[in-house]
Amino acid sequence: MLLTMTPAAVTEASQAGSIDRKLKDLQQEMRKAEQVQQNADAKAATAAKSKKKTQADMKVISGQIESKVAEMTRVSLDIDKTELKLSENAFQLEEANRRIEERSKMLDTRVKLMYTSGNVSYLDVLFSATSFKDFLDRLDSLELIANQDQKILEDHEKDKLLVIEKKKEIEQDLKRVKSLYAQLDETKQDLMKKEREKEVMIASLDQQIEEAHGLSDEQDKMLVEFAMERSKLLKEKAAEDARRKREAAERAKKSTTSHVTSVPAYSGGKLAVPLKDNYTLTSRFGGRTDPITGRAANHSGMDMAAPSGTPIYAAESGTVIMAELWNGYGNTVIIDHGNGLWTLYGHIRNGGIKVSKGDVVSRGQKIAEVGTTGRSTGNHLHFEVRLNGNKMDPENYLNG
Repeated sequence: MLLTMTPAAVTEASQAGSIDRKLKDLQQEMRKAEQVQQNADAKAATAAKSKKKTQADMKVISGQIESKVAEMTRVSLDIDKTELKLSENAFQLEEANRRIEERSKMLDTRVKLMYTSGNVSYLDVLFSATSFKDFLDRLDSLELIANQDQKILEDHEKDKLLVIEKKKEIEQDLKRVKSLYAQLDETKQDLMKKEREKEVMIASLDQQIEEAHGLSDEQDKMLVEFAMERSKLLKEKAAEDARRKREAAERAKKSTTSHVTSVPAYSGGKLAVPLKDNYTLTSRFGGRTDPITGRAANHSGMDMAAPSGTPIYAAESGTVIMAELWNGYGNTVIIDHGNGLWTLYGHIRNGGIKVSKGDVVSRGQKIAEVGTTGRSTGNHLHFEVRLNGNKMDPENYLNG
């Protein structure tokens, strides 16, 4: 038997195929956007980690610089003291020269006296004695004079050597402390150069973090738009499937008609709190310090800390448009409540999603369990409310 398709059937198949192709293409685009966002988040986290280490390195370097400056101050005082010693040594040298000059004058006087008295030798003096006693007295006097002359010469030489040695010692000390000061200053300059390099590195890391977060935020907006488009296509597909079933039933003139479950659109009012058991509100909607990067950021929802496995309930009746792993949100469920209102439930534990995409759920129905998948620091539910894709403060929609 030859089977043929009516033009209407061909059109219906074409429409259904078109929607499926669009959904497939959209899913691929979403995966690409998720990968870009994950890479951006990973880059931001790596940069934040590097920044933290660099700041710690800078703290160490700053401490080393302070230590070197303190040591340089101490060495500078040593230089001042050594230069003062040199000044004192100069005074001592001046005194020694004065003593040497006095002794030189004494010796000169004695030489002149010997010259004016004639060229008289020690023997002449001795043999001119008038008696043996006079001879002994003259001998003692000559020995005294000779000893005095010898002592003058020795003291003269000793003073000169002492001053010269002292000057040499102080100059060596001065050279040593000045060399030490130069080394410390060189080390300080190297440390300051490293400190400036670290400052440049931190500025670069800040820019990387800013760019990565900007890219992540951009991808997040794209993912929201993709999710909205997917929700629209799923509704179109569901409507098309329902229409085809009705038309097929009418053509077959069956007694039963296709029944399509409908969910009343959200018409305003309060949503139910998604956790019924004990929980702690750890982070509200709006500005906060990101617990992972440590930078200022806007929080797109509210975090409700609770033990792993705590039941999560639908805040309102609607259609599940997502029930899968979704970038930084981890395992995620998104419910479309109609009139542009969505609720998002993130960081669900592995194996904790209890619904599937396309399911129609009722207000208060268990849909998942608390976990810490994705970009998370502990077990909690990340709950968002979005109106026409815009992030809203969930507390304005919840019952107390």
